[in-house]
Amino acid sequence: MNESVTLMEVSPRDGLQNESTQLSTQDKLTLIDHALDAGFTRIEVASFVHPTRVPQMADAEAVCASLPKRADVTYTGLVLNWRGYERALATGTIDEIGMVVSASDAFGQKNQGQTVEEGLAAGREILADAKRRGIKAQVTIAVSFGCPFEGEVEIGRVVEIATRLAEAGPVEIALADTIGVGVPTRVMAAFDAVREVVGAEMPLRAHFHDTRNTGIANAFAAMQVGVDTLDASIGGIGGCPFAPNATGNIATEDLVYMLDRMQVAHDVSLERLLTASRWLSGALGKTLPSMVSRAGGFPVGDGHR
Repeated sequence: MNESVTLMEVSPRDGLQNESTQLSTQDKLTLIDHALDAGFTRIEVASFVHPTRVPQMADAEAVCASLPKRADVTYTGLVLNWRGYERALATGTIDEIGMVVSASDAFGQKNQGQTVEEGLAAGREILADAKRRGIKAQVTIAVSFGCPFEGEVEIGRVVEIATRLAEAGPVEIALADTIGVGVPTRVMAAFDAVREVVGAEMPLRAHFHDTRNTGIANAFAAMQVGVDTLDASIGGIGGCPFAPNATGNIATEDLVYMLDRMQVAHDVSLERLLTASRWLSGALGKTLPSMVSRAGGFPVGDGHR
């Protein structure tokens, strides 16, 4: 297991996209400011999708126009097709393109109107174009651990998709447990199998949802097989609008608490995350799923037994 990890904060995009409360552009920028204040250097800030499909992301360009200029921070924008890619490039502030390719036809058609083959074609085209332009572009394989419509997704299929995507030159490949069905043994097996075909030089990232209370365990399992970048969402908000009964990502506070207690190095402040989570709870008008935001960090104690 690596002695350090990089955390990618996804609450401004994957977190907010499934919330019934639509935050204002200014509130989204405040959330991003909280993430920056906590120490994040990778933040997924928006997705460039049709506003009728995901209304929460209708102001993607407005958010990008007001992002703080930080040379030490990578702002990522999610795109699902060429039109979204052009929109992201036009902002002038997106540092990294994020692509999604589904591992099942049924989910791909629900999520982005594409079969697996169509998603691969679109993804490879965008990845190759970004590489020619000198723009960082990474790709996530959605429903890598199970599909809400087709059930089991075989590791061999995920490996085949990863192999074909790697040929187009992404800067990173992620496996996503989009509906939170993964378990640690499957996580380790999938990442090991993908690593074998894409090679040690390809960075791998893990994206987990906590729908069935296995998200943090899966993050630990991914770390056990050398994955050194993990996605998480402040407060544990999130979920896919096109997956039935979808719930949030693993909570950043919960993940950071575990990493701190394990003495795994990272650059994020738990104290400032808790401040961010309290603010987000108020902005959304509800209690957030995060356990640590309710319980707090490790008790200091007062010296009494």
